[in-house]
Amino acid sequence: MIYLDHNASSPLRPGILDVVLSVMAQQVGNPASVHWAGRMARQYLDEARRHVAALLDLHESRIVFTSGGTEANNLALFGLAAAKGYQGELLTSQVEHPSILQACEVLAHQGMTVKYLRVDGAGRVDPGEVASALTRQTVLVSIMAANNETGVLQPIHDIGAICQAAGVPFLVDATQWVGKIPLHPDSVPADLVTLSAHKFGGPKGVGALIITPSLLLEPRMLGGGQERGRRAGTENLSGIAGFGAAAALIKTTLIHEQSSVTALRERLESQLLAAVPDAVLWGVQAERLPNTTAVGIPGLDGETLVMTLDLAGFAISSGSACSSGKTTPSHVLRAMGVDPALSQSAVRITLGWNSTSHDVDSFVNAFYRSVNRLRKGS
Repeated sequence: MIYLDHNASSPLRPGILDVVLSVMAQQVGNPASVHWAGRMARQYLDEARRHVAALLDLHESRIVFTSGGTEANNLALFGLAAAKGYQGELLTSQVEHPSILQACEVLAHQGMTVKYLRVDGAGRVDPGEVASALTRQTVLVSIMAANNETGVLQPIHDIGAICQAAGVPFLVDATQWVGKIPLHPDSVPADLVTLSAHKFGGPKGVGALIITPSLLLEPRMLGGGQERGRRAGTENLSGIAGFGAAAALIKTTLIHEQSSVTALRERLESQLLAAVPDAVLWGVQAERLPNTTAVGIPGLDGETLVMTLDLAGFAISSGSACSSGKTTPSHVLRAMGVDPALSQSAVRITLGWNSTSHDVDSFVNAFYRSVNRLRKGS
């Protein structure tokens, strides 16, 4: 069995499960308690926060732990909107993750104005369009760092500079970027950054919102003063400890992994095109994540190809894991101007920290056989 769906979730890295289980097994208390068991729990929490902060080269006070990237995105959007009295306008793009787009739909029903910026054929936002769209009523710009379906990187440094000059907060969904490419939020610049541990080999169910201390957000969860009053509820201590351990590990391996995974992706794509010459690769004209390949096969159905490869022992996807089961074409490819019939054939292959050249070669052979079998069957 070969797993090639790391953008959906990346398997736990070596040693992370040991950390999680160790914290769960120990007699530690609530991090908010002042007795010895609470102080022990607080030590684990503080250590994890330091590791995540070190990975991103920022002060640990900016980190708010959440249950994942989706909650972090919702906290950023709804928290800022509430602080603004649900007035003003939001700018985002047509290719954002559903946790951004669906939240924006709700905020639009609550009276806010939402503007959706177009993207080019590679799926990139034009920073000039961001500058042109800003008005005195703009209270937030939200642009993802890297697309989860195509891997295309957005010009977040240029967009961040435009927002900073205009005095408008900038939210960056970096869920797919962190752990694959170095990211330093202070250099973007960004006021809000979201990430999720399981996208780079940490536990599921834990993530973080990075926030500029001076930015006002109203909490979405009430009942306690945890996370500096921004996210109530006893912290998921074992998950956070695993998050911190994964961040510490990546800090030492990221540059090497970025290079090795890029080489594997290039090997994969060259072999795919040699095996299936009419295959269409999306985003290749832009900067991309080192691990992501989005490909379409004219005349085939992506879901059917995914299921065929699953039976052959390979795990890939037909797009965002958060949109699985939907039969409508990808909103990302639609925004890029891809023909709906071709976008229906889209599949996504995403490599990760444990991928090998043998995985790639085996997959391409299975891909070739599967495409030929499906074409003969049709």
